[in-house]
Amino acid sequence: MKKIVLIRHGQSEYNLKNLFTGWYDCPLSENGFKEAKKAGKLLKEAGFLFDAAYTSVLKRAIDTLNVILNELGQDWVPVEKTWRLNEKHYGALQGLNKKQTAEKYGEEKVLLWRRGFDVRPAPLDKDDDRSPYRDRRYDDIPRQYLPLTESLKDAVERCLPYWQEVIFPSLKNKNQILVAAHGNSLRGIIKYLKNISDKDIASFNLPTAVPYVFEFDEDLNCVKDYFLGDPEEIKELMRQVAEQGKAS
Repeated sequence: MKKIVLIRHGQSEYNLKNLFTGWYDCPLSENGFKEAKKAGKLLKEAGFLFDAAYTSVLKRAIDTLNVILNELGQDWVPVEKTWRLNEKHYGALQGLNKKQTAEKYGEEKVLLWRRGFDVRPAPLDKDDDRSPYRDRRYDDIPRQYLPLTESLKDAVERCLPYWQEVIFPSLKNKNQILVAAHGNSLRGIIKYLKNISDKDIASFNLPTAVPYVFEFDEDLNCVKDYFLGDPEEIKELMRQVAEQGKAS
């Protein structure tokens, strides 16, 4: 049985402060490192032996992956980093407090910005200090591909070709792959794998640093998917993610 494990990065400093993050490159919080280590232990106990790993170019995902591989004793596993696995770009919302934004604009509007499939927040100006145009890690990316804001639909259209053309085909000659990325980039992949509708994906909340395992047969048909960990604890973590955009 072939397996791909999807894992959202551990809690970041912006998660801790309940701020919109997007492409802002904030580090993991102290708890985020603990979460990543716990994920590594769960994967080790389950006997995972990875052949390859993929992550974004954002520090919180890279550090999560490194902690997990270290915990597994598999630091040697080849890692490929790509901007296509970055989080959804939250535009001008980046750095704003989610609760305060909900108080100002209403919970319904914030829910659309956070979870609406085809709703984009207001864009950054290309000369804004937060703009990817001003970040050297994206110097080799044609400007027309770099977002100043994104909907989930945009993020899916950015991430999915990389999944279809690079990650998933590599499973043909590998047995186990680890993908450490972000809530929305991974939700896009999960939407595709599970055929979740544009409407229903809004209510799917991915907790930080909980391994989500997809199993495939030798013909690469998905036969099973499940989270590693205590089901009740995971349910509570999902609830907490859903609550982040509420005013009270």
